[in-house]
Amino acid sequence: MSGRGGPDPYDDAYGESSGSGDGRDGPGRGGEPDLPSHPAGPPRIPPQRPAAEDSGHWPGALDGGIPAPRPPTADETPTAKRTPERGSERDSKIGPERDSERGPEPDSEPATGSEPEPESAPEPRPDPAAPGAEPEPAALGPEPEANPEPEPEPERPASAPPSPPPYTPPSPYAPPAAPLAAPTPSAPLPLPHNLLRSLLGAWALTACSQEETAAVEAHLNHCPSCAEEALRLRDAVGLLHTEHSLDLDPMLRSRVLAGCLGRRPARIPMPGWAGAYDAEAARLDALLRDMGEAEWRAPVRLKWFDGRRLTGRDTTVAGVIGHLMVVDGIVATSLGLPDPLGADAPGSPQARTEAYWHHEPGAAYGSGPPGAVRELWREQGHALVRTVSFAGRGVAELDVPYGDFALPIRDAFLDRALECWVHAGDIAEAIDYPYEPPASTHLKAMIDLCARLLPGTLAERRRAGLASPPRRLVEAGTPGRTLHLQVEGTGGGDWYIPLDSPAAMAAPEEAVATIALDQEAFYLLASGHVPPQEAAAGLSGDTEAIRDVLFAAASLSRL
Repeated sequence: MSGRGGPDPYDDAYGESSGSGDGRDGPGRGGEPDLPSHPAGPPRIPPQRPAAEDSGHWPGALDGGIPAPRPPTADETPTAKRTPERGSERDSKIGPERDSERGPEPDSEPATGSEPEPESAPEPRPDPAAPGAEPEPAALGPEPEANPEPEPEPERPASAPPSPPPYTPPSPYAPPAAPLAAPTPSAPLPLPHNLLRSLLGAWALTACSQEETAAVEAHLNHCPSCAEEALRLRDAVGLLHTEHSLDLDPMLRSRVLAGCLGRRPARIPMPGWAGAYDAEAARLDALLRDMGEAEWRAPVRLKWFDGRRLTGRDTTVAGVIGHLMVVDGIVATSLGLPDPLGADAPGSPQARTEAYWHHEPGAAYGSGPPGAVRELWREQGHALVRTVSFAGRGVAELDVPYGDFALPIRDAFLDRALECWVHAGDIAEAIDYPYEPPASTHLKAMIDLCARLLPGTLAERRRAGLASPPRRLVEAGTPGRTLHLQVEGTGGGDWYIPLDSPAAMAAPEEAVATIALDQEAFYLLASGHVPPQEAAAGLSGDTEAIRDVLFAAASLSRL
């Protein structure tokens, strides 16, 4: 600072000088003369400040405006350290460039009473309009114009309060404003209890708006009745979106009984060979439980292989259940239970079914009460299981006549289980409902029954002239030609079928052919749902033996 004889009140108020050696006060130009010192009396209005001060980042800048400057105190002397003058060429630069030109700041203030050294006048700037002059790059944009010298205020009486400084417009070079804070989430809407309870269904389906969801969840923390209802609705929504079949687990009844019997053993247990029929009847009953009147009258096509070709019969869901009931009646009669067809009923399954459909046309074609036959079939099945459970071990060797042939009662129960599975698949196909195969242990027992029946069926076809004669004669119990039947799947396995005589012994080393197929293909073949020549099987070996066994497997099916 130079040319000043005393302290300037505005310098002390704002922390910097209002005049400089280069004639600038703020953003002025270098060629102007020094400003005269301020006269005594009311303070003058300071000129416009740079952007850094107008932005409110210096002491005294308040939202209500810049306060009036205070007069200097006794402690403030002309020798106090002042802020470097503004407006010089080196102060117009920013960042490291300005610091490098300015040099290091002094470590100590000048001694009291010493005059500050005058600064050298800056070099005059070249006129941009002069020819040959190079334009000077701007540090922060175009340099603002110089402010004219402010006029002094008129004198006021001593009693009058000082007038506030006029409004200073914001500088166009103010720094960018700080980013806005993230919006806080809105508080839950204060909704009434009845309205919030009515929104629980939509909340469980995630169909509420953001405000409604927040209000409902806040309400559930304080209302136990609504919280309990919300949990029930959320569980129900989970059932609606399940990807699993709603069929009962085929082993559910067995697991429940096993758990109960583990805690308290049954005084009269059910035989193990009756478990497959019990489980398949329960699965079919679960399929029928929720059927409506239209589904009970849905058309169903029953198919089987009559020994020469595929054949079938049209009926309804009610007609299929009636067919199962009257064929189960053969087993019931063998156990001393009432026959659903009464006395003098036919002995073969097909004849019994035709007699039932003839005397009960409503059951075959769905014109009777829907689902009435289900209760009769269900009660008869329960009676069969109870009877064999009370009969003891001796009942396992009891024969059940099927007309032209007979089966031990343990095999008859497996046959009825296979029949339930086959016709349940027919019903499920008619009403377009998925149906799973039996449990692996039960399925393997059914396939084993079919494999054990194949030698006798093959012998019957030879007697009827439908199969090739045996290649050689073998004594009973001696090894003969054998076919290897391989069924893949959870219920599959390996079986060896004697080809020349039912009494011959099957030996793996005597195998002349192999048939390999999965359990689904075997089910379709043994139930008569595909022709034998179209069965999806892997074949190798004697083609004549393979053909005879495939046709014999299809002949196991019947109405």
